[in-house]
Amino acid sequence: MGANEHRPELEFAHVRQRSTHLAEPLSPEDCCAQSMPDTSPVKWHLAHTTWFFETFILEPREQGFHPFHPAFRVLFNSYYNNVGDKHPRPRRGLLTRPALAEVLAYRQDVDRRVMRLLAAHGQDAELAALVQLGLQHEQQHQELLLTDVKHLLAQNPLYPAYHDSPLPASHPAQPLSWIAFDGGLAEIGHEGRGFSFDNELPRHRQYVAPFALASRLVTNAEYREFIEAGGYRDPDLWLAEGWDKVCSGELRHPLYWVEEEGGAWREFTLHGLQPLDPVRPVTHVSMYEADAYARWRGARLPTEAEWEFAARDVALACGDLHPRAAGTAGLSQMFGECWQWTSSSYAPYPGFAPAPGALGEYNGKFMVNQYVLRGSSCATPHGHARASYRNFFPAGARWQFTGIRLAR
Repeated sequence: MGANEHRPELEFAHVRQRSTHLAEPLSPEDCCAQSMPDTSPVKWHLAHTTWFFETFILEPREQGFHPFHPAFRVLFNSYYNNVGDKHPRPRRGLLTRPALAEVLAYRQDVDRRVMRLLAAHGQDAELAALVQLGLQHEQQHQELLLTDVKHLLAQNPLYPAYHDSPLPASHPAQPLSWIAFDGGLAEIGHEGRGFSFDNELPRHRQYVAPFALASRLVTNAEYREFIEAGGYRDPDLWLAEGWDKVCSGELRHPLYWVEEEGGAWREFTLHGLQPLDPVRPVTHVSMYEADAYARWRGARLPTEAEWEFAARDVALACGDLHPRAAGTAGLSQMFGECWQWTSSSYAPYPGFAPAPGALGEYNGKFMVNQYVLRGSSCATPHGHARASYRNFFPAGARWQFTGIRLAR
C-alpha cells in the first residue's frame, strides 16, 4: 500500500477483500458446512466479521443506523454476552439461510457504510482504533477460515484440495542444534508501538533463567521415530489427560496423517492428500502430544516468557499454505510455519484489566483451561504476527497448525 498504508479506509478495503478472496476456491456447499463444534462454516466467518463492524462501528456512530437484517444480530454473534443472545455455536452449520449470496451482499452493504463513515471521520482516533481492532479480529478469522475448511475437507473420503496448485517441493532440513540464552530480567509483553490485543499487556518484568531452544521445529521424520519407538504406548511420557485420550483411541498420530498398507504415511493438506514429507515440521498435534514427544527426547516445551525472550530480534516471516522445512541455520521457524505450544497456562499478566463493556469480553474471559501458543503459522495473514502475540487453545486442540519447539 506504500505511502497510503496508514490510511484506515485503504487498510479496511484490503483486509475485507482478502476474506472474500479466501472463499473463492470454495463452493456454496463448502461454505455452509460445519465439521465439528470447534469449527465454523466459511459463510459464518464472512458474516460474523461483518457483524463485528456493523455492531461496534456502525450502530453507535452511523446517523439513522438500521441493521442490514435484524436477525443477523443473534445469528452472527459469537460470544459477546453484553450484545445479547447468540445462535448456539455447534449449530452454525445448520444455518442454510441466509444463503452465501446474501452474506456477501451483507458484507458489501456494511463495507460501503463503514467506508463512508471513515471518509467523514477518518481522523477520529477512537474510530480508527476500533476499526483496527475489527481488522485484526478479521485477520484472526481469516486464519480460522483456512484451518476450519481444512478440517471440513478432510472429512471427505475424496480428500478434495482447497488449492489445486501442487505443494511446493521442500529442501533438506537444517540439522537441529541448540541455541543458548543467558536469560535475565526480561521485559515481557507488547512494547507499545503498533497494535496489540489487551492480553499482551501490560508490559512487565519477569526473570528468565538461562535456557536453550531448539534451532528449528520438530520434523515429520523425527515425530515418526517417536511413533515407531512406541511413544503412544508408553504411559510414562504422557500427562494424565493425554494418556486417557491415547487409551480411548483419540490420539494415535498427528491429525491428518493417513497410514497406508505397508506402513507408508500420507498427510492431508490444503493442497490435498500428499506423501508425508519427512523434512517439513510436524503439525496438527495437541499440547499432550508435544509434551510427550519433548519428554521422549529428554527435553521440554518452552515457557511463553522464554519463547518471547528468544524471539525479540527474530525477523517475521509468512508461509505458504503448509509449513516449510527449515532453510537456514540458527534460530529459525519462529514465525510463519506452525504455532508453537508452550508449557504456560493462559493467564493474565500482572496488572491486566479487561476493557469495560462488550469489547472487554474479547480475551480476558477465556483465561482458564487453555495453554499459550507463540509465533504464527503458514495460515497467519501477513502483518498479523509479532513476538508478544499470545494465541491460546485447550491442550487437546489439533485442528490449528500447531507444532513443536523443544527447550531445555
